[in-house]
Formats: sequence, C-alpha cells, structure tokens
Amino acid sequence: MIDGGSQFQVILADGSQQEGTLVGTDQYSDLAVLKIDSTAPSVAPLGDSDTLNPGETVIAIGSPLGDFKNTVTVGVVSATGRSIETDLGYSIDGLIQTDAAINQGNSGGPLVNLAGEVVAINTLVVRGSGTGTVAEGLGFAIPINTARVVSEQIIQTGYVSRPYLGINWQPITPQVAAFYRLPVEYGSYITDVDSNSPADQAGLQVGDIITGIDETAIDEDHAYLNILFQYSAGDTVTLTFLRNDRQNQVQVALGESGS
Repeated sequence: MIDGGSQFQVILADGSQQEGTLVGTDQYSDLAVLKIDSTAPSVAPLGDSDTLNPGETVIAIGSPLGDFKNTVTVGVVSATGRSIETDLGYSIDGLIQTDAAINQGNSGGPLVNLAGEVVAINTLVVRGSGTGTVAEGLGFAIPINTARVVSEQIIQTGYVSRPYLGINWQPITPQVAAFYRLPVEYGSYITDVDSNSPADQAGLQVGDIITGIDETAIDEDHAYLNILFQYSAGDTVTLTFLRNDRQNQVQVALGESGS
C-alpha cells in the first residue's frame, strides 16, 4: 500500500531489497511509481493489453496476505472494459476481469499472459454485493497500456495531468435526491468553489448542481469525474447546471491539476 506511506522497500527478483523513493501517484487509476537507485537484476517484458480477449489464460503473481511471496494463480480473462465504482464519486474504467485467484497482498502484482508478458496490474477483488450475496473469482486488474501511459507521465513530471474545474462536490444519487428532495436524481452538488479557479471565473456558486458536461449527462453510468477526465487542461467545455431549480449553461476553460 502506497497511500500514507513514508518509507518503501522494493524486493527484487534475486531476493535483495532496496529502498524505494516515491516518484508520484495517481489515485484515479490506482497506480504509483517507485524509484530505486540500483539496476534491477531482471525485468518483465510488457505486453499489449488491447489485444486481450475473454477466455485467454492469464497468471496472477503476488504475495497474498503479505506472507506467501511469489504465489502464482492461474485463470482466464473473464472480460475486458469493466468499470468498478469507488467510494470517492468516480469509477475506475477499462479494467480487466479475471477469475485467477487474487487476495489481499496481490495488489500491485502482475497479471501475465502465456508469453510471459505483463498485460495488467492486479488491483482489487469483489467478494460480494450490498445484498449480502457472496461471489468468488471476481478479480480485476489495470491494463498495462493504461499503466504505461500513467507511469510515463509520473516519471516525466511527477504527476498525472488532469483537467481542473476547482470545486468541492458531493455526488447526487436517487437515494440522496429523495432524502434531500433535490430536483434531479443524478448530479454533482457544489459544496465549495476555489477562489480564482475556472469554476469561480465562470460564476459557479455553492449550491449549484452540475448535471452534465457538453453533451454527456451525469447519470448512473457517467460519473462527474469520469466525464471530466475525458478532457484535457485548456479545453473549453459547456457545463449544464441547476440553480434555484432553473437550468443554466456556462462555458468553462479547464485548468490543470496534478492528482
């Protein structure tokens, strides 16, 4: 686990350990880059995750529970392009689903194809739903093509460039809307606007509810941040929002924020 850590040890293929320096992180893709000063004794080649198809055999490698180093489990690619919702108001998209056993401690380990190429990075497992149903074999991994793009940005700049609007917000769901008697079932309720931010310059206010960006409406399948992250810093977008139950639109030139 990187979040909150201050010291890191990297265990190399020959069993030696090196102190690692945190270069940067990206919470939205659940990735981080560590640097070591020495040369690694060996490296695994990276594959092309875009060519993966359901049914292909894959191998997950990791240290489940932190005790069983270099544990190998075998499964198949169950699906590609999966999305998993987080508790922070966005979803991690484009994940590879596999039934190769993934347990606590496997996160960050490679998912490898039969050619020995790393095609994804294991990130999480789903054990069940909110209804109490228990599931098995629902593991998810970050495609290596995504990891390559994110890591290259972190190595070059120390962060991943993200479009910046400059608001704090709370997601609106049908349950939240019903409880607070809000006029929309989905949206982003603005709780704070950063001074001199793009949102501030566009005239957005606390209490406004953003319901869409350009032609894409915020709904069950399109979270606010996931829509926003389709754009780049410097892009101009049209925000649709509610103020006093009246729909409004405003154009905003997005800034840049390193996550």
